[in-house]
Amino acid sequence: MKRIALGVQYDGTAWHGYQKQLDGQTVQDRLEFALQKFARVALATTCAGRTDTGVHALEQVVHFDTELERDIHAWVRGVNAFLPPSIAVRWAKEVAPAADLGQQFHARFSARARTYHYVLYNHTTRSPLLVGRAGFVFRPLDVQLMQQASACLIGQHDFSAFRSSQCQAKSPVKLMHEVRIDRHGELVVFTIRASAFLHHMVRNLVGSLIYIGIGKHPPAWLQDVLAGRDRNDAAPTFMPDGLYLAKVDYDSKWGLPQETSDPFNILGA
Repeated sequence: MKRIALGVQYDGTAWHGYQKQLDGQTVQDRLEFALQKFARVALATTCAGRTDTGVHALEQVVHFDTELERDIHAWVRGVNAFLPPSIAVRWAKEVAPAADLGQQFHARFSARARTYHYVLYNHTTRSPLLVGRAGFVFRPLDVQLMQQASACLIGQHDFSAFRSSQCQAKSPVKLMHEVRIDRHGELVVFTIRASAFLHHMVRNLVGSLIYIGIGKHPPAWLQDVLAGRDRNDAAPTFMPDGLYLAKVDYDSKWGLPQETSDPFNILGA
C-alpha cells in the first residue's frame, strides 16, 4: 500500500467549500470523482485544511492510499483529465513508508504551519474583473496603522474573539508566526501564517484590521479584542472572495515538491 500526496490548486468561486457534501458541489467531491475515473477504483482523500465556500487554494495538500502501480506523473496528467477548469492537480509525490521515516505522512497532522493570503482591492469603485478573486474596500486604508495593530497577534494566544460559532476545533489557542500587510498599488495583501486556524479566523482578523485601516478604531483596539476573547467585540466576518490557502508547511524529510507563490502574482499585479 502506497501513500500519495497531491498539491491541488483551485478557484473556489463555484464550489461549496472543500469538504464533501450531499449536493456533491465541493472540491473534494470533484477531486475524488476524478481520482475514481482515472484509477477505476474509489480513493478516499484527506486534506491539510478545509476551505469554505468561495475560498481559493494556491496549494492545498491531500493524500490517499492505493495499491495501484502508476507513474507518479500520471497521477497529475490522468486526474487532471477528469477535473473541471477550476481545479487542477499541480504535483504528485509518493511519500516514504512509515518504516523508513519512523512515522506515516499525513496531510493534516504532519503539517507544521499554514499560510493564507487575503487579497484586497482598495479603490473608490469596485472592479468587475476582480469579483470572486479579491475583497473590496472603497474607503482609503492606512496600511501602517494595520501593521502596527497586527503586532499583538504574534505568538501563542486564545483567538476566541475571531472564532466562528460553528468552529469545531478542540482549542482556540493557536501559535501565530507571521502577519504581514503589503500594498502594491490598489491591491493590499494580508499574509497570515499560523500553526493552525479556527473557522473564519482569517476573515475575522482581516475584517478587524480593516476597521483599523479605515480609522474606525485605533490600533490598540485589536489588543483589547484579542484579550477579551468575545466574538461580539471583533468586526463582522469579511467576504471570502480574496482568501487563498497559499501554503502548508511540512518537514523537509517528506520531500514534497511544493511551489512558492508571490501573493501579488495571484491577480497578475
